[in-house]
Amino acid sequence: MRAARPVALGAVMALVAVAAVQSLLPRPPALTDGDVRQAIASALASATPRPALSEQAYAAIQPSLVLVQTTGGEEPGTSAPTSGLGSGVIVDQQGDILTALHVVDGVTEIHLAFADGSGSVAQVVSTAPDHDVAVLRAETPPRNLPPAVLGNPAALRIGDEAFVAGSPLGLTNSLTAGVVSGLDRTFKLPDSDRTLTGLIQVDAAVNPGNSGGPLVNRAGQVVGIVTALVNPTDQDVFIGIGLAVPIDVAGGAAGLPPD
Repeated sequence: MRAARPVALGAVMALVAVAAVQSLLPRPPALTDGDVRQAIASALASATPRPALSEQAYAAIQPSLVLVQTTGGEEPGTSAPTSGLGSGVIVDQQGDILTALHVVDGVTEIHLAFADGSGSVAQVVSTAPDHDVAVLRAETPPRNLPPAVLGNPAALRIGDEAFVAGSPLGLTNSLTAGVVSGLDRTFKLPDSDRTLTGLIQVDAAVNPGNSGGPLVNRAGQVVGIVTALVNPTDQDVFIGIGLAVPIDVAGGAAGLPPD
């Protein structure tokens, strides 16, 4: 029992010695607001950002894109054949390709270029003139024809993200971004007595060559088939209004089964 006092006294002296040493050491400086901001900035800089919605939408639709090249009769006053460009999208496991009817109407030959670099002559297998829709089928399709995922155009709201994919002016694998800027629009086809109704209006850029290509939502799902750009100057350049046939109307009108 008498040995406990020296042990306790030694422990107290050790604590006093540690406290004395710590009192001699310099204290770390207090964190300032600048230090906190710098630490937060460093953490944010090292974080990996999520891909942009446009990037994700393009990755989803790109394998299903098709360039549509056409030849027709002769140019007036020349012996040169006419040629045209449009876009299309694979919509089912059979390799059916939706495009705009006016892209292939009256042409003598259709050639398709697929996302994998292969190509084929194609035939029109179905049309829906009242909706400016045509279905194409390749004569020698590639082994793998990945169909796009079809979305629900009835779920669209003004202000939703909208992306147009295709080959404007022959620039293949292009994507433009915007929003749904109107619904249930009407458009009279040029040089025709047909009027399209129930169209989706977007401000994503649409130019010659985009016709027949897909309008996709933020998930990369096809919600429409591009049919027209609106320009009161009668020039084929985009001024902010593109129109698309809802995909349920386009697919159903062309005789495709519902997704």
